[in-house]
Amino acid sequence: MGGGGGGGENGEPEFQIAPMIDVLLTLLIFFMSITSAQVLKIDKDIQLPVAPDAKKKDEKNSINEAALNIRWEAAQQKAVVTFEDKKYPQLEELSTLLQGRKERNPKYRVIIRGDKRLPAIEVQKVMTVIGQAGIDDISFSALNQ
Repeated sequence: MGGGGGGGENGEPEFQIAPMIDVLLTLLIFFMSITSAQVLKIDKDIQLPVAPDAKKKDEKNSINEAALNIRWEAAQQKAVVTFEDKKYPQLEELSTLLQGRKERNPKYRVIIRGDKRLPAIEVQKVMTVIGQAGIDDISFSALNQ
């Protein structure tokens, strides 16, 4: 007799585990690639300031935002601005890039991850550049503990 579905002699279907493993591994690789891309954008040398009243980040808007890192190098007494794994010694270059992003996505926003040792004037310079690019939605990253 003709039978389908990989059944045994008694007519009950067999559970196919190989396709399930394929789907599981595909999902695992997908989530690992997304997570590693987000982690690479964070500068581990930055010591974030503590703000006890800080609010948790809203994850639903994460597609419209980018992290901009400002690290303070005490030995050279200068700020290092990093955006998407590239250092920007000249902030005009960064302004042009951000302006293009804002034109393509009107909801685009920037999260500043500034070192707590950073002088306020350095943060002000970066905020001016972001404002010149037309971005008016700026947030700061901080710890709440």
